[in-house]
Amino acid sequence: MLVTTKEMLLDAQAGHYAVGAFNVESLEFVMAVVKAAEELRSPVIMQTTPGTVKYANLDYFAAMCKVAAEQASVPVAIHLDHGDGFDRCVQAMKAGYTSVMIDGSHDTFEDNIALTASVTKVAAPLGIPVEAELGKVGGKEDDGPAVEGENPYTDPDEAREFVERTGCTSLAIGVGTAHGVYTETPHIEQDVVRAIRSVVDVPLVLHGTSGVPDDQVAEAVKNGICKVNYATELRQAFMRGFMGFMGENPGTFDPKKANKPGMEEITNLVKIRMTNLGSVNKA
Repeated sequence: MLVTTKEMLLDAQAGHYAVGAFNVESLEFVMAVVKAAEELRSPVIMQTTPGTVKYANLDYFAAMCKVAAEQASVPVAIHLDHGDGFDRCVQAMKAGYTSVMIDGSHDTFEDNIALTASVTKVAAPLGIPVEAELGKVGGKEDDGPAVEGENPYTDPDEAREFVERTGCTSLAIGVGTAHGVYTETPHIEQDVVRAIRSVVDVPLVLHGTSGVPDDQVAEAVKNGICKVNYATELRQAFMRGFMGFMGENPGTFDPKKANKPGMEEITNLVKIRMTNLGSVNKA
């Protein structure tokens, strides 16, 4: 059931829940994430960053996710996370990705609009939804520059103008979260979520969610977030299972044996996140 994210997120918006978007780094991540979605009857988005596809390539990840989706009985989308330019987004569409993000958040407001609009112009006739980002999600995403010392909040009036002028189908907003590992407890500014939701009609996306307390995420979903991204904590979960096995079985040389507990850690984590987002039995 390989689908786009458009109807998936519109359904979430109408149903007042959110769909989890999980960054996949390998075949093991793909299988573990889809297993969780199947067990909970939840729609799911698997996504890759430019750094991940540089490690292999877009075709590898598109093919793995396509096979997983064809064998799944729940809706599965494959999404390019933090697309780093027009060319990367077009390459992802050609490879079979069913959704792309163009990240012009490091540009000026006008340049971000121009870049995003250039991608939606190509994607719209193909029926491929486009996520954009406005505002500054802190921390360091993938190979991109660290974002520090800037206003972390998206301006609601700018968000409304941005959506109208770009034609993006979903919008990632800055509400106080950050990419990577938090050094202190993060805080989502719920008033900003509500303010943007009141003036923007496309689904809203929360980035930098690994490490954010579940109650804050659940409240953000209640206030209008429809897609929630998780990356760092999946990597941590896999390595926890993998290294735990190797610590107890140092003589093991078959990676499949060590991969299995890593996959189990991911599946268990994803199920917890899906439950908190309210997407269980929404497939």
